[in-house]
Amino acid sequence: MFISILKKFKEAAMGVIPITLILLIVNFTVSPMSTGNLISFLIGALLLVAGLTLYNFGCGSSIEFIGGQTGAHVSKSSKLPLILALCGIIGFVVTVAEPDLSVLAEQVSGIDNFLLIAAVALGVGIFVVIAVMRLVLKIELKWILLFFYALLFVLAFILPRKFVPIAFDSSGVTTGPVTVPFIMALGASLSVALGGKDSQDSSFGILGICSIGPIFAVMILSLVCNLSVDTSQTETIVINTFGDVLTNYAVNFPKYLKEMAIAIAPITIFFLVYNFTSLKLSWKRLIRTLFNMLYVYIGLSIFLLGANVGFVPAGKHFGEALVTSPALLVAIGALLGAVIVLAEPAVHVLTKQVEDVTGGTIKNRTILVIMCFSMALAIGLSMLRIIFDIDLRWVLLAGYGIALGLMFLVPKIFTGIAFDSGGVASGAMTAAFLLPLANGATYALYGSSENLSSYIMNDAFGVVALVAMTPLVTIQVLGLVYKLRSSALERERTEEFSALLAYEGEVIDISETTLETEERLLDKIRQRRNDRIDKIKQKKNERIDKIKQKKNNKKNEGGN
Repeated sequence: MFISILKKFKEAAMGVIPITLILLIVNFTVSPMSTGNLISFLIGALLLVAGLTLYNFGCGSSIEFIGGQTGAHVSKSSKLPLILALCGIIGFVVTVAEPDLSVLAEQVSGIDNFLLIAAVALGVGIFVVIAVMRLVLKIELKWILLFFYALLFVLAFILPRKFVPIAFDSSGVTTGPVTVPFIMALGASLSVALGGKDSQDSSFGILGICSIGPIFAVMILSLVCNLSVDTSQTETIVINTFGDVLTNYAVNFPKYLKEMAIAIAPITIFFLVYNFTSLKLSWKRLIRTLFNMLYVYIGLSIFLLGANVGFVPAGKHFGEALVTSPALLVAIGALLGAVIVLAEPAVHVLTKQVEDVTGGTIKNRTILVIMCFSMALAIGLSMLRIIFDIDLRWVLLAGYGIALGLMFLVPKIFTGIAFDSGGVASGAMTAAFLLPLANGATYALYGSSENLSSYIMNDAFGVVALVAMTPLVTIQVLGLVYKLRSSALERERTEEFSALLAYEGEVIDISETTLETEERLLDKIRQRRNDRIDKIKQKKNERIDKIKQKKNNKKNEGGN
């Protein structure tokens, strides 16, 4: 156990240390924070490491295990309506439990928080059902995505501009540290049972489909509710003394303990009810799962405390300070984006499952590098959008247009991974640091404007949307490179095989062969070569025997 925790600690530290060092360098060279804010930031960094360690240690044996067991059991049912109903309920429950969604809801006024959360959760639940139906009906992922994103963009250009960033941001925050491991494990189990021969490809993409639901939900809500943002707390709060820092953490910790208790409770209750009625796990396995859920609860509470209390003020401060040098804001924003993804809990869940499902063909490290590049691109674009007040809809239309086009060129599994990774990149750290960074920059640029609320809705929001969009392109470009390289290797193999067949006198259309028939041909050629070698050896031995016989005959004649 100690060794496992130590391993998770090292992973968490490697994720948090880079962003901490970068921000310290910026603090001491470009824009120093107050002593209190700096101490608060450093304490926050330590809490992030501790929280990530506990979360990663407990997640695999609790949330992922529950999702996998539920999916495996549900898929055994022969009653499709029951499967769909349970999957819809699961989607709703785990989304209500997502802490990132509560953070977003608190920043949106003009609508009750619970109504917004319930609407988004309903959207996820409906699209979980659609994702499962895709597996049952064997519909390719690209057609589902193409159809629904086409509808989304039609609606996006009908709605006022200011509602679109919040709608797309809501999609990113629903796929966080609670939702991702559960739904990915559920999807992996269902794809094995329902996906048939394409189960590996089908195991990815369920998160990508689920991410569409919240966008529709918030867009529909904006038609009937006047969504807006509260600008009263936009300006950075300065903390001066060490006592104020400790007081701030002490006051806020019970809040996050309560939030995470509310977040974890639905999924825990669901698991207990489902276990005693259907799963019927052993008491030992049940207690172990609940004990590991406790690690997740404490870990996420500590993580959110460090992120929101330590990193939110730092994000606002640097956003306000760096906006005076636009080039520096874009450069540092991109650099921070590249390293901050390493601290996202859900990203590590995804990359681990990618490596497991593909049998190590697609490495954990490869996906992490691509995610870092994607985040750098997303945050760089976000800062440019704030500086030049660029309409998010056109950026999203271009990005999703490229992503949807690439679906027809890359292997299916890369499309599923890409659309899943878009959601997991936009997690707690994005909400806790990058959104405040964008808010601080927007406030510094437009704080004196009477339309500050509109500027924040148009420009500060949308960071999560771009973070969710860029991996769709970059990971599919990786898939395209992989396909082109595989095609080149295949052509080389075909040419070599054709030459071998020609040399051996075989006449066959290589384009119509399968790996099985090629293996049979190779076995036949090997056998033929072995036969030729045996004949050569036999003739050689016969010649040697004749020579020996002649020598013996000569000796006998000489003796006589």
